[in-house]
Amino acid sequence: MDALSLLLICCKLLLIFSEFSLASDILTSSQSLTDGNTIISKGGSFELGFFSPGSSQNRYVGIWYKNIPVKTVVWVANRLKPIKDSSGLLMINRTGNPVLTSPSMGIVWSASLSKEVSSPLVLQLLDSGNLILRGEQDGDSENYFWQSFDYPSDTLLPGMKVGWDLKTGLERRLTSWKSSNDPSPGDLILKIERQGYPVLVMWKGSTKFYRTGPWNGVTFSASSLKPNSIFNVNFVFNEDELYYTFNLIDKAVFSRTVVNQTLSLRQRFVWSKATQSWELYSNLPRDQCDTYNLCGAYGICSISKSPICQCLKGFKPKSEGYVERSQGCVRTKPLNYSRRDGFVKFNDLKLPDSTSSWVSKSMNLNECREKCSDNSSCMAYTNSDIRGEGSGCAMWFGDLIDIRYFQDGGQDLYIRMSASELEAKGEPTTKIVVIVISSAALLAVVLIAGYLIRKRRRNIAEKTENSQIQNIDLELPLFELATIVSATNNFSINKKLGQGGFGHVYKGTLVDGQEIAVKRLSKISEQGLKELKNEAWKLWNEGMPSQLIDSCFQDSFNLAEVIRCIHIGLLCVQQHPEDRPSMPSVILMLGSETLLPQPKQPGYLADRKSTRRDYSSITPESCSTNTITVSGLEGR
Repeated sequence: MDALSLLLICCKLLLIFSEFSLASDILTSSQSLTDGNTIISKGGSFELGFFSPGSSQNRYVGIWYKNIPVKTVVWVANRLKPIKDSSGLLMINRTGNPVLTSPSMGIVWSASLSKEVSSPLVLQLLDSGNLILRGEQDGDSENYFWQSFDYPSDTLLPGMKVGWDLKTGLERRLTSWKSSNDPSPGDLILKIERQGYPVLVMWKGSTKFYRTGPWNGVTFSASSLKPNSIFNVNFVFNEDELYYTFNLIDKAVFSRTVVNQTLSLRQRFVWSKATQSWELYSNLPRDQCDTYNLCGAYGICSISKSPICQCLKGFKPKSEGYVERSQGCVRTKPLNYSRRDGFVKFNDLKLPDSTSSWVSKSMNLNECREKCSDNSSCMAYTNSDIRGEGSGCAMWFGDLIDIRYFQDGGQDLYIRMSASELEAKGEPTTKIVVIVISSAALLAVVLIAGYLIRKRRRNIAEKTENSQIQNIDLELPLFELATIVSATNNFSINKKLGQGGFGHVYKGTLVDGQEIAVKRLSKISEQGLKELKNEAWKLWNEGMPSQLIDSCFQDSFNLAEVIRCIHIGLLCVQQHPEDRPSMPSVILMLGSETLLPQPKQPGYLADRKSTRRDYSSITPESCSTNTITVSGLEGR
């Protein structure tokens, strides 16, 4: 056997040994990864090797999920320079730099270490999906010379960061694939913008396409993300780092976030073991109101309004008819640009674009107001952190843009307004007031006298009405307060049945064992006895019976069934007994979908006319105001 044959046999044996040795999670400096071979993370979660995306014949080195039947690539090394054949080779070169080479193309990708490393190194694929370069003896140390998590492709995995290392200036951003066949960088980018009040932003080419609201200590302002059992999110902003990340609560779950250029969306997916497919969890943008600066300066987008672009109160469309909504709005009354201006509180907003903003973590809301008031360029302020009672200060300068109404996750914002606008709204202002004592005193006397006269007349009218109702409504008797307090165990929370538009409803038991339902009017209610009795009937006639339903039961019942029960209840309390259904009929109505007749006026309606007696002579003194109305829970 000649020397050449022996050398070929040795090379073949070395290649075979090398291939067998790559069945681990590590590639050493003496090994290389060829096309057709892979390395697999220790727990079997991820795999690294060569692949061709979609219908493309180009070869790339990438990382994908190992145990998912749908091949899902999460990171690509040579996005900019694909290999045209299967001759690619991944290795660690003599300077300690991971490189991907091809005989016909030379070096197609390099990790580009900033300095040469002389100690023995290894490439290791972790179960997080992170490909790391570390010292051969470093073991589980996180002292990495390089890691793929610092150079994301289009996918954010749990534990990855989008943002900045403020010490080194390294930026981590997601960049979409151009298409499913081409992983080269596309036009859609997800990144964090470094500014006073940092936010996540999506760019489509050179156009800002979408932004989140600022991080408020809990989540991003106006975020639809709710607490869940799958993952949690975190935002870190300190002297060393500024980044967004998410982590899995259930480690057995697979979840990823992707920027999709074809759909112009940031998508979050969760793997379903039941369907063996990726299920869409959420999209951004969510709707048209998420489009960046859709309504222009001082415009507010509300997805439930038509048109969706409106002006904030105190502003009017810049263009007549609001034809070009991106032109925004202008103030109805100009600012003084001094401390004479004040602030109006707006609720449930996605906070404005924070490109021109300033944040202090140490100030409270009052200090924030004073600082904003002193600066004529400050147009709005709020707490930067909503946890607890709120803390920190965020201020905006210049026009306020990209605002939307968001009822479930919006925040308060205090917007600068002119003194004259505040006076029109009845808002407090900081100004010097000259008072003419005699005129003010005279006006006060007139107002107080008018108020007392009106109150006395109203009391007399209510006493008369209550007296009439007490004598008329034999089917809805009145009880002394002490009786009701005893029956409901002093309105115990354990006796509470629900809550309506005017107060709480309690279950009670009278001394004779009769069960009753008691409605206790809230302090802020202006409802009287007449309104109380007229309420299931008025709402029915106005086509709003659903407003009788306690809001705490929302989405926990069939609305059609509840309205049918209300309908049957009204049939049972009609004024004339002969109109009321019998109990067998009621049972039949409840258990079927037969057409129901329209209910007639209830027997306890407060303003009905009685033919049995003339009550015009009843005096106000004949009634007691210390009474409560109850309904007996009895069958017919």
